[in-house]
Amino acid sequence: MDDESWMTEALALAREAGAAGEVPVGAVVVLDGEIIGRGSNQPIGRHDPTAHAEIMALRDAAARVGNYRLPGASLVVTLEPCAMCAGAIMHARIARVVFGARDPKTGVAGSVLDLFSEARLNHHAEVVGDVCARECGQLLSSFFAARRHRTALV
Repeated sequence: MDDESWMTEALALAREAGAAGEVPVGAVVVLDGEIIGRGSNQPIGRHDPTAHAEIMALRDAAARVGNYRLPGASLVVTLEPCAMCAGAIMHARIARVVFGARDPKTGVAGSVLDLFSEARLNHHAEVVGDVCARECGQLLSSFFAARRHRTALV
């Protein structure tokens, strides 16, 4: 499968998150052509500020392989990672990060900062952005538009 196919899997998880009232972000961890971890945003439902899609996918993958390090794996996520998630990605030794929509407010794979190319850090993942960006961005835009509409009605 290619990046777009993996992103389709992440988008399905993002839609599930949105249906549950969470910001619609989904992520998968891929190793040797197989999904070994899945995650969707869950900070609201779990009352956990760290329950971002990337973190949930990394936790799932690490539990599945029995190691917190995931060398050679790719993380595919519908939204550009934030600083917290980038740190977890680096600690897990993820080789490649693929993201969909850019995040001009908190994205650290090039939008606000580029932590993945920071020379002073000891791990650098390859980053591929804008994969299925339109679809990923539309999912987020629709979610927030509906939320603003509901808020305006109250």
